[in-house]
Amino acid sequence: MALPKTNRLKKKKDVNLVLKTGKTERGKFLIFKFLETNFDKSRFAFLVSKKISKKAVLRNKIKRRMSEIVREEMKKISKRIDGVFIALSGIEKQSFQNIKEEIKRIFQKLKL
Repeated sequence: MALPKTNRLKKKKDVNLVLKTGKTERGKFLIFKFLETNFDKSRFAFLVSKKISKKAVLRNKIKRRMSEIVREEMKKISKRIDGVFIALSGIEKQSFQNIKEEIKRIFQKLKL
């Protein structure tokens, strides 16, 4: 099951705003940029560049995994934020569990 549509950052201008002005937290194979907002729900976007893999199938698999993990963690997030996850090289070799632990660690460090 994927992240609900109401929790997705869709507009390019919204994503760019987060990327330009948001705070950054870096993990081993992920960068998380976020802004606190006044919206009633937190929204997220997932970026996986062609540097990670030329194959769209693999890039989409990584996005689906991140999306599912964030969907599971949504219940625990108290602040309303717009967040963008940027995959770094090496993520394509990671298991679902490793990605999940990384995202949890980032959320805990930021006290979201």
